[in-house]
Amino acid sequence: MQASLTKPQSRPRGDKPRASLGRALRYLTHYKQQAALPYLFLIVATLSQLAVPRMVRNVIDAVTSGYIADQVLQALDKIPASFVGQALPRILELTGRPESTTLDQLKVQLEADLANAPGTLLSAILFIILFAVLRGLFAFLQAYWAEKNSQAVAYDLRNDLYAKIQRLSFSYHDKNQTGQLMIRATDDVEKVRVFIGQGLLQLAGAIILLTGTLIILFTTNVTLAWTAMPILPTALVLFIIFGTISQPLFAKVQQKLSALNTVLQENLAGMKVIKSFTREKQQQTRFRTAADDSMNQAIVVARVFTFLFPVIFLVANLGQAAILNVGGQEIIAGALSIGEWQEFSLYLIYLFLPIAQFGFIITQMGQASASATRIFEILDTKSDISDKPDAIKIPDVKGNVKFEDVTFRYFSGGEPVLANVTFEAKSGEAIALLGATGSGKTTIINLLPRFYDPTEGRITIDGHDLRDVTLDSLRSQIGIVLQETTLFSGTIRENIAFGKPDASDEEIIAAAKAAQAHDFIAGFPEGYNTHVGERGQTLSGGQKQRVAIARALLLDPRILILDDSTSAVDLNTEAAIQKALDVLMKGRTSFVIAQRIGTVINADKIIVLEKGAVVAEGKHKELMEDSPIYAEIYNSQILVNEGKA
Repeated sequence: MQASLTKPQSRPRGDKPRASLGRALRYLTHYKQQAALPYLFLIVATLSQLAVPRMVRNVIDAVTSGYIADQVLQALDKIPASFVGQALPRILELTGRPESTTLDQLKVQLEADLANAPGTLLSAILFIILFAVLRGLFAFLQAYWAEKNSQAVAYDLRNDLYAKIQRLSFSYHDKNQTGQLMIRATDDVEKVRVFIGQGLLQLAGAIILLTGTLIILFTTNVTLAWTAMPILPTALVLFIIFGTISQPLFAKVQQKLSALNTVLQENLAGMKVIKSFTREKQQQTRFRTAADDSMNQAIVVARVFTFLFPVIFLVANLGQAAILNVGGQEIIAGALSIGEWQEFSLYLIYLFLPIAQFGFIITQMGQASASATRIFEILDTKSDISDKPDAIKIPDVKGNVKFEDVTFRYFSGGEPVLANVTFEAKSGEAIALLGATGSGKTTIINLLPRFYDPTEGRITIDGHDLRDVTLDSLRSQIGIVLQETTLFSGTIRENIAFGKPDASDEEIIAAAKAAQAHDFIAGFPEGYNTHVGERGQTLSGGQKQRVAIARALLLDPRILILDDSTSAVDLNTEAAIQKALDVLMKGRTSFVIAQRIGTVINADKIIVLEKGAVVAEGKHKELMEDSPIYAEIYNSQILVNEGKA
């Protein structure tokens, strides 16, 4: 099985940005009926909105008809009877009555219009208020449930991302920067969430409003409706063009933001180094350069959309001018009432409003599509190290470990870091790995918990090939203290119990005593409840290392890995820790890397590595006689120690 580092996929196979956004939207299906609630509320709110212009028309028509009726009745009373017959046809024409209407019938109708006007006015106003209340209530409900659903999707996406990042092999993390991963789990997820909570709802609302408006316009006045139609395809073509242009621009914005976040994360993590080497100005310049790149890319996107929106509004205004012309002529000809024109004008706003909204929607959609693609790049990445379909749970191990012709390369075409390494560690043996920097010691202990897989050969524990057992069952039986000590924000108690959260106080204290950590912990005012700060910054290097040793020992592992675990402590502390480790390693198979040869002299087997190959193995006395390399290392360190003494 190939274990070399593989280049992560730049994009999920077969997934384009919009397809990735579609995958993100399918997270809504996890919530079934809840996901549909905002859209049901949206329909009610939009229908309430669409009803208002008709009520406004009723108000205007009621006022107009009442006023006209009053004026005509007054005029009829003032016109001499001999002239009424001559004026009646013109009066009927002006009031919109049939030519067959008699004077008496006209007066009855006008009196009815005048009497009904206040009631019609009041009724229309009450309906406007009712629809306004309905729209406000259901708009609130739609916004609430849309936000709740979007937060739920963001929660799921972040959890899936975090779980996936944890499952990805070391090779993936070797090639991907922490800042890049952080921005995808935060900013990219947020952009998808905003589109689901706002943009998607606005899109649905715009479509419903546009469709409803067009239906009403065509049923109200076909001539004016057709006059407005050229606006829609023109705007649609513009959105398609700008959407195609903007999509890659949003992806670049996220890339630049990731680069900026990476610089920030690295500088915050390495602040002590920056200050120690007085590199503040240089790092500030580096950060400013990344910030400039991010800003310039954002400006490019803004430039595109500052051109889009004026063009859209120009098209809308041209359409409005055409409608004003046609509508004005119909009013002059008497084919359109003031109330009908006002109704049509309000619906015309409803026609332009979705078109304007599409500009903002396409912005959010472009950002969300680019971000969704980046999210699913991680979720679709295949880990180099994973359980086989038929992997078994390894039983409690005795600790017999074999390396059989193991060769390992970090890169498929690179030089091997390990070449044909073969050795055996029997249950309960302490195996010391010795060699110069780059000889392959750390690689060996990285292969044991299957952080990587061998490029060639195989590794077995109690006869089980590591590739045939589940990762959880394997790693749960291996205790590790790495050279680079990592503690987590929280108390000392929580850090020691990290691998066994349900450990009792007695177990935690026993592990701390074995690691020679109890005395300094007890010396703190809050004892085991002392907070260690970010990455354990409030503890010294030796204290952190002893807490890390206690953390490993609490698991009572059958296999113990100590990667130069006493390198950060003084000689007295090292001697104390070594005594404890000598006792604790009994009955366990232990692999120890140490720079100081004095810490491995008593090992059951010392394996000497050079340039990735085993050049000698055996006990101290045997190697002093048979291995010139070992003897040279030993003598050089003894002479150095004597010189220091």
